[in-house]
Amino acid sequence: MTESFDVAIVGAGPAGISAACLLAKKGVKTVVFERGEYPGAKNISGGVLYGHDLAQNLPDFVSRNCPIERNIVESRLWYLAKEGGFSLSYRDRIFFQEKKYNAFTVGRAKFDRWYAEQAGKLGALVVCGTVVVGLLRDGRNQVVGVQTDRPDGDLRAKVVLLADGINSPLAAQTGFRPEPKPSQVALAVKEVIELPEEQIQERFNVDPGNGVTIEILGAATQGMNGVAVIYTNRKSLSLCVGANLSDLTRRKIKPYEMMEDFKEHPAVAPLIQGGKPTEYMAHWLAEGGYDSIPRLCGGGFLIAGDSGMLFNALHREGSNLAMTSGRFAAEAILEALEKGDFSRKGLQGYLSRLQESYVCQDLKKYRRFGSFMENNPEVFASLPEWAGQAAREMLTVDGIPKKKKQRVIWDRLRRQISLGRLLRIFWNGWRSVR
Repeated sequence: MTESFDVAIVGAGPAGISAACLLAKKGVKTVVFERGEYPGAKNISGGVLYGHDLAQNLPDFVSRNCPIERNIVESRLWYLAKEGGFSLSYRDRIFFQEKKYNAFTVGRAKFDRWYAEQAGKLGALVVCGTVVVGLLRDGRNQVVGVQTDRPDGDLRAKVVLLADGINSPLAAQTGFRPEPKPSQVALAVKEVIELPEEQIQERFNVDPGNGVTIEILGAATQGMNGVAVIYTNRKSLSLCVGANLSDLTRRKIKPYEMMEDFKEHPAVAPLIQGGKPTEYMAHWLAEGGYDSIPRLCGGGFLIAGDSGMLFNALHREGSNLAMTSGRFAAEAILEALEKGDFSRKGLQGYLSRLQESYVCQDLKKYRRFGSFMENNPEVFASLPEWAGQAAREMLTVDGIPKKKKQRVIWDRLRRQISLGRLLRIFWNGWRSVR
């Protein structure tokens, strides 16, 4: 490979392809390297995307036949004990009509492939089955291209965008991003359960084309710092459960065992009853928050998406941050191309855009949330169990006066956790999200 490009992008996920679409639209000579056989080959299961961020690059994504599974009209939050749990949900007419496709589910294998095809139609070159193994540098140590695993695979570029995910060996190898600490990442497992379309609609009380997301805290992660989710697809459900890597290592719990326990929970089992497991995968989640963001910009390079630890753990938002950061990277590259300046100063517009946008403002707002979850294990263990026992006690009609039941409930709580500790948890939790 002796040809040179204006921009070389590593990774054909939402961040890399968002950048490629904008650059190709402007006539910038752009190449995208993807190590998978095709874009999305390593993303077999489903997830949630956000229409606003996708529309910034492709306003007509619906008419372009984006492979949407279901439009999300209802969001649910569960707080589970081992044998029961609480549910809070919100459904709004606006998500059926004016704000349709505010959020929607996709199969990432289909979506990533479709998204890369749109970039190709706009003029970007997407090269699959190719691993970028290193970066080319000039005498000033500025990045001037990439080294691939192909014969004669060196390729020169004015700017390189790294967007190949949190477990990118390249980002760590180059020294631009330190290896994430176990406390800054979660290991999640996903399973896709195939069900007839009509059964999904009946079980979740939705019409054809509409769907529900469920986010879950508590006993689903067996007392560890983590979450579980359920997403509705057209003919399947995507189940995901994950926990902080440091907790998994310390507790020596196998992720697939955690998934099996999750599927047997009385709140989950009826939703997947009769379903056929068809896909299974594991992946990392960047949960370090604002303080784990590495150096995102330097001489001849930018880092976007999960590679840059841009993930909102509280709201489970990653794909929108990836697409937005990819777009901002492209806008900064366009400015650098116009000036002919590819130094850190010439690419600085990327950082200012991130800082002024919801991406960094949200991550900064929730910068304490990760440490709150890590330092308050009661949120995942004793508190959901106590709350479940309290609800069970009050809902059981057995001739015992409610005042006596309340005394029993508070006595249980005091045996599990002191009042002072409980108040500190609520205070610290409020401070972490205010």
